[in-house]
Amino acid sequence: MAVTTDLTAIAMRYADEVWNAQDLDAADDLFTPDHVYHDTLLPDLPRGPEGVRERRRVYLGAMPDARVTVHRIVADGELVAADWTYGGTNTGEIMGMPATGAAATITGSHFFRFEGRRIAETWTYPDTLGLLQQLGLVTIGPAG
Repeated sequence: MAVTTDLTAIAMRYADEVWNAQDLDAADDLFTPDHVYHDTLLPDLPRGPEGVRERRRVYLGAMPDARVTVHRIVADGELVAADWTYGGTNTGEIMGMPATGAAATITGSHFFRFEGRRIAETWTYPDTLGLLQQLGLVTIGPAG
């Protein structure tokens, strides 16, 4: 049970330190040197902590005041799952589109695979469509 608790605490450190405290150097302690990030919006991230930092810089540039709140986190062996909300104000470019100044809050989940006490692989599933809708960058309506 202690190993499971330790892994969930490490995943929480990722949310608290890298995202909320914007301590990008914390990625060196949390991720393996060959970590792989699976993010459909950023498919070409470098491996390792640098890819984690690059991903965070992209989202930080779009919503510098954004905060992550983890609601549930569970572990099964070397796998950890977390669901969260992410919200902030869009004051920078997002996905090649200019800032809107609008606030948005979305839900999503992360799945982590650990090697020892470091994250070796991450999959993320954010509500990107919901984010773009809230920012007024896409409109969904009846087919015409």
